[in-house]
Amino acid sequence: MADETYQAIAAEQVGETIKPSVKECSLSDLPENDVLIRVHYSSLNYKDALSATGHKGITKSYPFTPGIDAAGVVAKSKSPLFSEGDNVIVTSYDLGMNTPGGFGQYISVPAEWIVPLPNNLSLKESMMIGTSGLTAAIGIDKLVRHAFNQDAPEVLVSGATGGVGSFAVALLSHLKYDVIAVTGKLQQIDFLTSLGANSVIHRDNVLNAPDKPLLSSRWPAAIETVGGNMLDSILRQISHNGFVACCGNVLGNRLDTSILPFILRGVTLAGIDSGIARMELRKSIWNKLADDWKPATLHVHAREVTLHDLPKEIETILDGKQVGKVLIDLL
Repeated sequence: MADETYQAIAAEQVGETIKPSVKECSLSDLPENDVLIRVHYSSLNYKDALSATGHKGITKSYPFTPGIDAAGVVAKSKSPLFSEGDNVIVTSYDLGMNTPGGFGQYISVPAEWIVPLPNNLSLKESMMIGTSGLTAAIGIDKLVRHAFNQDAPEVLVSGATGGVGSFAVALLSHLKYDVIAVTGKLQQIDFLTSLGANSVIHRDNVLNAPDKPLLSSRWPAAIETVGGNMLDSILRQISHNGFVACCGNVLGNRLDTSILPFILRGVTLAGIDSGIARMELRKSIWNKLADDWKPATLHVHAREVTLHDLPKEIETILDGKQVGKVLIDLL
């Protein structure tokens, strides 16, 4: 098996830049780890696009295979926890950052990174969810545990056409919340309503708010996926005892806001980090997503591509034009 080859995206130096393309790779080049997995499906995340184009804050050395998500079948195992033929999921940790990732047909990873595929969830469905869906679900899990105003179960979702946002819209609707989707792409209203959004508003409706430390209450809760001044604006418009879960930084990684929402309205701001989430939490959320948290609209927000399509898809996500989830077929 050590001399076998497989297909993968290799991000490598081309002139002055790092560019991704499909290459033949050798299994012998993979790191020595507990479990070798034949990847069937992966998905595209913003972090993958940064790695694929040379962002040193993500990946230190090239050539490299990105992909922080992978779902597949165990091909070989040195761990007593997994056997050949097991269906498994791997998301985040160091996968696709400095450990060759899910944009290749094989990965080699430590056993402690692996989640057994839950019953009632296919490998393909797991990557329709992927890291972005897991991130959204962790934030929503925090939200449903918080005692915000359940008499007015509205939740605002920013960046609603992206991977995290679109899954948040679908899952919140599935859980019977009224969802207000925020987007700069009003041409995607039909897509968002098909996921379950009750209303869709342009992002300027949130961002173009008066520069005051506290604004009129508009929403009891939010899943905020883009960061920067969007997070600040939302916080100042959340109602008493409200809740905001945040996970993104596309609009910036700094938060310049007022303390008044916290000390006068008791607003809670919770961070979401699925990258190094503890294994017990991962398994708990994946089991929910395989059961009563699996949205009926799961297939609506995902679009299937091949490895050969990925270089173009990477350009699309970096240009801010991705809609929904990009599912990658590696069979």
